[in-house]
Amino acid sequence: MDIPKSPGRRGRAPLPLPDQVALVLQGGGALGSYQAGIVERLAELDIGIDWVAGISIGAINAAIIAGNPPELRVEQLRAFWELVSGGLPNFCLPEQQEIREAAHLAAAGAVALWGIPGFFRPHGLPAWWAPAGSPEALSYYDTTPLRETLDSLVDWDRVNHGPMRFSVGAVDIETGNFTYFDNQDPHWRGRIDARHVMASGALPPGLPPVEIEGRHYWDGGLVSNTPLAHVLDHQAGDLLIFQVDLFPAEGPLPSEMSEVWSRQKDIQYSSRTRQVTDVYLQRRREHEAMRALLDALPAELLATPQAQRVAGIIDEGAVNIVHLIYRARAWESGARDFEFSRGTMLDHWAQGRDAVSAVIGRGNQLITRNISSGKSATFDLAPGGAIKEKQA
Repeated sequence: MDIPKSPGRRGRAPLPLPDQVALVLQGGGALGSYQAGIVERLAELDIGIDWVAGISIGAINAAIIAGNPPELRVEQLRAFWELVSGGLPNFCLPEQQEIREAAHLAAAGAVALWGIPGFFRPHGLPAWWAPAGSPEALSYYDTTPLRETLDSLVDWDRVNHGPMRFSVGAVDIETGNFTYFDNQDPHWRGRIDARHVMASGALPPGLPPVEIEGRHYWDGGLVSNTPLAHVLDHQAGDLLIFQVDLFPAEGPLPSEMSEVWSRQKDIQYSSRTRQVTDVYLQRRREHEAMRALLDALPAELLATPQAQRVAGIIDEGAVNIVHLIYRARAWESGARDFEFSRGTMLDHWAQGRDAVSAVIGRGNQLITRNISSGKSATFDLAPGGAIKEKQA
């Protein structure tokens, strides 16, 4: 079964779009096809993306998005996900949890043994036999296929000089500091290529570190699995953010060991997205109080250096954040981020499309009201389908 081709962009966007629309993509391995489904549905709704930021698999999807013109993005995303999910037969399985769970674990085990087409493959030499400091000594897999795949799907000139802002995050191994490779960062003058995307997804110990200009990098998810804070810190004007989380922060108490493994990953890689947004909304409330005070000052006080300094730190643009959170199927385990079977990939893709349709269908009026009035808020599509709104 192949992913059905998009019928293309139809009509106008179903909500007013502010100065900038950002797509923020979390890391999550095989769950990344959920993000691709979101991109396809946004394109169909004529919601253009001005800024894409990603970590790990989110960085790979981001590179394909930024590195292609709008009419080719979904096609190239489809090509990537059909390639990496093509290593196993696409069985038609009954909707029975025990069977689906067994097939899911078997597919994840096959990836661990043989790797993923176009992504990574096992080293021929065991790590303990490899020369110290070599990629073979520092990882279990070789990611050379990923570089070849990215170069075939991404126009790097477009990434570096195209109209879309592009940001991916990685961790400097020696300093432990987070680094963003951003094509519009005035403080970073390098040229982005496949290495920067691979650095963002170099999750140890499976994948080797990536060297860029004498520095060595690992997966950005080791520090933060979402680039949301980077986007908020560099806001210019009114902003609408689609924040795609592949690991939910909230979840049930585990009752068995497989659920412990799954819940541990959720907590580790959700990166406290809600905490980031709560802190941002609190800051917005404080800035609104500061603005009200400044507006009440007489002209001579408003002209003082102290008042001007306060005015300079106030965020003037509004931000509306729409959370699109992947909800795992009952048969998915802690192995879901490296289970790349075709059937599961298609299921994730379809869930991404459905999530956009649900949030636009049920939250359109709320989001439109906020954008039109210049207010800031977050919107969360809850598991039951309801829209939760939190105002600044």
